[in-house]
Amino acid sequence: MLPEPPAVGAAAAHVRATLDGVFATVARVRDASARRLAEVGDTGRDPVSADLAPLRPLLLAHLGPLVSGLGFIAAPGLLADAAWYLEWWQTGPTGSPSQLLRDLNPESSALYDYTCWDWFTGPRSGAEKTVCGPYVDYLCSDEYVLTLSAPVRVAGAFVGVAAADVYARTFENEIVPALREIPAPAFVVNAPGRVMASNTASWAPGAAYRGDPGFAARPCGDLSLSLVTAG
Repeated sequence: MLPEPPAVGAAAAHVRATLDGVFATVARVRDASARRLAEVGDTGRDPVSADLAPLRPLLLAHLGPLVSGLGFIAAPGLLADAAWYLEWWQTGPTGSPSQLLRDLNPESSALYDYTCWDWFTGPRSGAEKTVCGPYVDYLCSDEYVLTLSAPVRVAGAFVGVAAADVYARTFENEIVPALREIPAPAFVVNAPGRVMASNTASWAPGAAYRGDPGFAARPCGDLSLSLVTAG
């Protein structure tokens, strides 16, 4: 067996470091959300949506070239004045931040059920780090995105999700240069086998990889992602 090219390990490490940086931001939102909800709980009343407004300086400060959307998504029934709620901010086409406002009335036919998405179900089921996508984000941006998320807990109870969006094109731009250093077809896949970034047109982002013969997968640290190379 031929030795693994050094570029393979370097590319896997770059994927891990890039997304670890986003997860560090998600962790800040997770911790701040949990603290805020615990503070409200200490007063003896149920939280309301306005109690999450103090998170906004943190969210706005961490929007940038890589993170296009960021916030806290409440578990249904958490807030006294809103059955469903997102404290979510994102950068628009001009780069200016704006709050996401959607119809989250459970009585409405237009309700967007965010609880069925992997970025919510993963943390709710106990996953500490979830990477969802690439997918078309019809809720927030209508863009092809990755969503990274983590559970928010107060006194051990699940109360919602902290999450960040990364445009798929931005992720590709960050990762593809490292993939191009690998002297063979190479691409990054998520846990379901969906290609996220690639150095070859034969495996375009969004394509499905099912353990095809002639390829080997290497985990990217503790993330639910793998670097797949031919050889």
